[in-house]
Amino acid sequence: MSLDPYSERFEALAAERAEIEGRLASGDLARDRNALREATRRYKQLTEITDRVDALRATVEDRAVAVELLTEATVAEAESLLTEAEDSDRRIAGLEAELAELLAPRDPNDGKDVIVEIRGAEGGEEANLFARELFEMYLAFAEAQGWKVDVLGSQDSDLGGITHVAFEVSGDDVWQRLRFEGGPHRVQRVPETESQGRIHTSSATVSVLATADEVEVRIDEADLQISVFRSSGPGGQSVNTTDSAVRVTHKPTGLVVSMQDEKSQLQNRNKALQVLRARLLRLEQERADAEASDQRRSQVGRGGRSEKIRTYNYKENRVTDHRIGLTLYKLDRVLAGDLGEVIDALARHDREQVLAGATP
Repeated sequence: MSLDPYSERFEALAAERAEIEGRLASGDLARDRNALREATRRYKQLTEITDRVDALRATVEDRAVAVELLTEATVAEAESLLTEAEDSDRRIAGLEAELAELLAPRDPNDGKDVIVEIRGAEGGEEANLFARELFEMYLAFAEAQGWKVDVLGSQDSDLGGITHVAFEVSGDDVWQRLRFEGGPHRVQRVPETESQGRIHTSSATVSVLATADEVEVRIDEADLQISVFRSSGPGGQSVNTTDSAVRVTHKPTGLVVSMQDEKSQLQNRNKALQVLRARLLRLEQERADAEASDQRRSQVGRGGRSEKIRTYNYKENRVTDHRIGLTLYKLDRVLAGDLGEVIDALARHDREQVLAGATP
């Protein structure tokens, strides 16, 4: 990457970084949590770019000096200078690759926290048991990353599984790491209730939603239909004597969110609206994606929900991610929260596709 064609762009980015640095130092953003968070995220991103630009310029200059000295060097000096020039070439290539990645189009949800929803799908109670295992897998992964998890709502099934759970995950790089998890997950194993020892196939769906605040997604109260009911547990029995559970229907889209874990109607209502905003944000982003190029729509990160994305095979202790053809024979470790190898492979594939279609 020659720096000359991008000099004006890099100068503009450096100026933007200086402007944000001044705002952060002044304390003006302290009163607006969302603005502070966005400014901090952007400052970090710009610092990564400008630091590499500075390093690239310095390395190019060092190489130029080494090449110039070669014209008057002795044999002994020439060997050292050639080694220095070759080292500079390798360093330049690495910095150029890093810059290309940093300058590639950014996901609009980078830096956001997420709401994850898991539901038992095909397979009856076995699917609900698998949904709970996926939930526990993500809890373990979140703990290993140092992330915070807040369970927004859940519904237990008759045999100890879950028919549905929604939880918020917050921390560094949450969206960047979890956005690949959206889609149908399939399990192949012998259920505990199977007397013949036959392997069954069941599935659970995972939805990963970027969080949205009231500024990003405005909801008109007139568009909401809100009803209350008594919380229920496995088998449908009532677990509360008051109508504290809340069901929110967004009439323009038909989206429905129910929450019942809290004892207060207001708390359940607020959690339902939190999930509703995230779903509405995804609808808008999917609409924008539909208008984008075929290249963008083909990227892994969108988490298509029409086909299975991953299979968990207990007999072979195998996990296969079908989007990138990755197979690992460490199912036990993955279910214990060791998801890093899978997620890193998905992230690399996504970056390669983004860079292949990006124009700096």
